[in-house]
Amino acid sequence: MVRKNLPENPEKAARQIRQGLHLESFRVAHFSDKRMPEAYRYLNKMADKAVADALDHPETCAWTNIFAPSELLQTFGLNCVSMECLASFLSGFYLEDCFIDAAENTGIASTLCSYHKNFIGALVSGILPDAAIGVTTSMVCDGNINTFRFLKKKTGIETAVLDIPYTWSPEAEQYVVQQLEELIVILEKKTGRRYDEAMLSEVLKRENESKEHFKSFLEKRRFHAYPNTMTLILYMLFATHLNIGSEWVLSFFRKMDEEIDSYPADSGKRLFWIHVEPYPEKSLREYLNYGEKCSIVCDDFNMDYMEPLDTSHPLNALARKMICNIYNGEFTRKSNAVCNYVKQYDCDGAVEFCHWGCRQSGGGVMMMKEKLRSIGRPMLVLDGDAIDRRNLPDGQIRTRFEAFLELLEGRDKEEESQEACK
Repeated sequence: MVRKNLPENPEKAARQIRQGLHLESFRVAHFSDKRMPEAYRYLNKMADKAVADALDHPETCAWTNIFAPSELLQTFGLNCVSMECLASFLSGFYLEDCFIDAAENTGIASTLCSYHKNFIGALVSGILPDAAIGVTTSMVCDGNINTFRFLKKKTGIETAVLDIPYTWSPEAEQYVVQQLEELIVILEKKTGRRYDEAMLSEVLKRENESKEHFKSFLEKRRFHAYPNTMTLILYMLFATHLNIGSEWVLSFFRKMDEEIDSYPADSGKRLFWIHVEPYPEKSLREYLNYGEKCSIVCDDFNMDYMEPLDTSHPLNALARKMICNIYNGEFTRKSNAVCNYVKQYDCDGAVEFCHWGCRQSGGGVMMMKEKLRSIGRPMLVLDGDAIDRRNLPDGQIRTRFEAFLELLEGRDKEEESQEACK
């Protein structure tokens, strides 16, 4: 229905998208898959609602990237929706081919990340309302700055780009703090609100408490199963990034931490996922969604910064958080963190999905593989497009994933044989 209205009646198509999001939020709340844990049902409902509210009330919405300081934006009453998450939702409507083609038809390079092209295509198609502001960072993705420049040129909305240094130093931290102070001036003019440092400190306090519950959950996940899907792991980004520090996110992590105690022992292969999950891929969905034979235990995006924040100096804390993110700076920062997580949470192996157009992922994949090999953990590398179904080679992915599972099972048999010999 949406596809039919896109060319000639984008306003109607946009209205149908909003209606669909509200209906999905209702469906998840009342008729979700019974295998889905209660905490995930709550997360799913709240994430759907966040995107629907952003499209319904763009005057209180901020288009961001995934690493933007959402905690600060929250204190000004803004609802953060990253362009990556919005692109994923549009793919969930099976519309990504329309928007990717629309972006490329305007002259956008075909080699640009499809998350960006999906977002840009939605802009040029006229289905996205003008948000209050756009905020992005220079971290990780070399497409962010140009995409947000395009956003400003196309819509006229004010955009802020935070330049994040590669390494931490007192000077680097202060450099980012100054940029946050400049952003505060813009936010005060946009919203009519005054910056409240005490409120930001409260947000960071809830963020610290949320992370403690998350760490406790992950420790319990070493022993307990906890059903999930690739889509739900992506939804986690609403909790770990876009809404971190909010009251509902604290409730979500508290519920996860309590709920996992009631689940049985985990008997399947335990995977650590690197980079984005290609949730439309049917073979991976078959194995990983509520999988008993194997499951994703944790991933690097949702654990990109797990340190406590200094609530007495909130702007400095946000600056340090961005500079010291495992995705920022030298690639060894990320590879070291991944290896530590794999060992800490008893993962049998790791899978990295090299998403089309993402240069940091493709460029560092062999370094990551060698690093994991040095700690005795195998790694599977898959290639494709995480949201464009036209570029997801199912047959190849199935063959390689099944071979990887056989490798993991073979390692177990070899270890059992060696133990028997002893």
